[in-house]
Amino acid sequence: MMRQLKLIWDFKGPDGNKIAEHHVLHLKAYITAENLEINITGIETINDLHTVAYMVVVESEMPKVRDALKPHRGQVYNLP
Repeated sequence: MMRQLKLIWDFKGPDGNKIAEHHVLHLKAYITAENLEINITGIETINDLHTVAYMVVVESEMPKVRDALKPHRGQVYNLP
């Protein structure tokens, strides 16, 4: 299986959690529209003022997604 990458968007401030939740809706719509291989998205709360939204893509799809959606950072995704 090809390596999976987690693309991450950071949202900071008191409204960061709500913005991240809304961003995930757009990520899900993009996954559907582009017929991506993996459908893993979510949010992680770092603290009261920092939340991240993320999506997981296979490595071969990463350049297309990165260029279209401009994540803040990425990392190798390890299955939970």
